Order: sequence, then C-alpha cells, then structure tokens
Amino acid sequence: MKLFRFDRLAWIFMRVSGFILIALIFTHLTVNLMQDGGVKAIDFAFVAGKLANPFWQWFDVTLLWLALIHGSNGMRVVVNDYVERTGVRRFLLASLVISTTTLIVLGTLVIFTLDPCPVGSPSDLLPSFCPAG
Repeated sequence: MKLFRFDRLAWIFMRVSGFILIALIFTHLTVNLMQDGGVKAIDFAFVAGKLANPFWQWFDVTLLWLALIHGSNGMRVVVNDYVERTGVRRFLLASLVISTTTLIVLGTLVIFTLDPCPVGSPSDLLPSFCPAG
C-alpha cells in the first residue's frame, strides 16, 4: 500500500513539476537568449551579475532542483518498468539517487557560493558592479 501511495505522489509530482518547469524554462530562455545580443552576450560577467541577485539565485535553484528531480523520477519509472532482475534494479535506482543527490548538492553550492568579483581577474571580464582590480 505504501508503494502505491508513493507512486501516486510521484505521478502527481511529475504533472505539477512539468507544468512549473515549462514556465521556468521559457523565462530562463527569454532572459538569457532574447535580450541584448542573445547568446553572444552570455559571458562570465552576465552570469555572475545575474547570480549576484538573490531572486535569480532562487530562480536557478528552483529550476535545477525541479529539473533534476523530475528527470530522475522519470528514469526511476523507466528502470522499474524495464529492468526485471531485482539486484540490477536496486543497483540502478541507488546509482540514480546518488547521482541526483550529488548534482543537486554541487549545483546548489555553485549557485549560492559563486564569487562575482574574483580577485585577480581582468576587469573587462567582470560585471560592472565589481570594483576595479
């Protein structure tokens, strides 16, 4: 009965997170690609300047977490549907949990600990709000 409840909650999560991910992805693409020069304008200064704002930090963390959990939940369903041997299934599911957790932790650390004004960097590569080095 507990497995049925988990699968039901996972199914609901996939629908809700998919809907939210569509909005987050289109916002991300609009802000990053369709403003001021498109792809050519994206450099360290653009990313560092964006991640210096707490709104964009939380936006990117939400996108990261939802995308990774949504994708790993989909992989969990594929593994459960197509892998028949119990030992192999357990190994794959454990590997999925470990890799997803690792990516979430590392991605979150990068987003919240990125130094937008690293010491010793050329001033033309830094965001405009950094003091001249």
